[in-house]
Amino acid sequence: MNRIAESYVKLALAVGQHDTDYVDAYYGPPEWRTEAEARKRPLPAIRSEAETLIADLAAQPPAAGDELVRLRHQYLLRQLQAMVSRIDILAGKKLSFDEESKALYDAVAPTQDAAHFQAILDRLEAIVPGEPGDGPLAQRVEAFRQELAIPPARLDAVFTAAIDECRRRTLRHVELPPGESFEVEYVTGKSWSAYNWYKGGFHSLIQVNTELPIFIDRAIDLACHEGYPGHHVYNVLLEKHLMRDRGWPEYSVYPLFSPQSLIAEGTANFGIEVAFPGEERTAFERDKLYPLAGLDPAKAARYAEVQKLVQGLGYAGNEAARRYLNGEISRQDAEAWMTRYALMSPERAVQRVRFMDQYRSYVINYNLGQDLVRGYIESRGGTAGQPAKRWEEFVKLISSPRLPSGLK
Repeated sequence: MNRIAESYVKLALAVGQHDTDYVDAYYGPPEWRTEAEARKRPLPAIRSEAETLIADLAAQPPAAGDELVRLRHQYLLRQLQAMVSRIDILAGKKLSFDEESKALYDAVAPTQDAAHFQAILDRLEAIVPGEPGDGPLAQRVEAFRQELAIPPARLDAVFTAAIDECRRRTLRHVELPPGESFEVEYVTGKSWSAYNWYKGGFHSLIQVNTELPIFIDRAIDLACHEGYPGHHVYNVLLEKHLMRDRGWPEYSVYPLFSPQSLIAEGTANFGIEVAFPGEERTAFERDKLYPLAGLDPAKAARYAEVQKLVQGLGYAGNEAARRYLNGEISRQDAEAWMTRYALMSPERAVQRVRFMDQYRSYVINYNLGQDLVRGYIESRGGTAGQPAKRWEEFVKLISSPRLPSGLK
């Protein structure tokens, strides 16, 4: 299988010459990247070779025994199939939102109507400061959030404290290789709020987009999601256990538009709950982060209550993306939908549609991914009431080549 895996890596690098977003991370032999850059292969030729590798894998079923070897075979097969689908999309093939997410990410998000989100909005009306006469709910939520925006001059201190705590909690349960590290960089002009660029050698660069205000809850969200126990830890463990210890070259490349992304985003989001179970997050934010940010700790409990309900609106973004990318609604309608049903500010809704333009059905990986990961880990005993077991199953998942369809 190593021969097929090596060819898969080289094909992923070749696709990256046509799609600048495709290769999210690469830390294999530098000469493979140099070769891909020097010889830009045509997409039809890349597709043809990928189809050949798929046939080769199908003709070589793994021997019974090592579960990781069986999962590896399934992973390589599905990653190659997603590669073929991405090549077809680059070549102009039109897929519906759900067809695309199934082809690329091995999953389809549930469909929910406006009434589902309205029921959550009705509950929010009762707890968001202000009265309906003070303006639409979205405006009142945004006004409340603005009271809890981290002042730019305090942003780095707040993020550093959040990262330190996330790392401390993670290291209680996860053995990481010596020398692992990441650095934080603040940027603007991006369609995303933050990004982990894994560099290999157990090191990441995490960029945080400061174009829009960053509210106090985002410190823990981003520190966990991008760092510990999220993307940074996920990539470090794959490099350590699968690439280095087992010698599996396929883990030297991370194609963004592939099933791997649902696992990566789902575990990064669920990792926030794993690291901060129950009321522990609100307590840490209130006692540590609010004072560092110069914000009123007395508002922490109410803000946490609001945010918990707002999280239930997460699939509203999926619905906007589904309708927008299927051509059912305009850009302006998608922005208006997210302002009304996802309670985004107009500026944040504009940024989110930019994300949809760039990454399309990728949006499902955050909320559907989190739900699938939670269900999988809880089905194996990793419930909120069993935190040690929850960590154990979480670490197993982020150290293995499991597919989204294997989480059901």
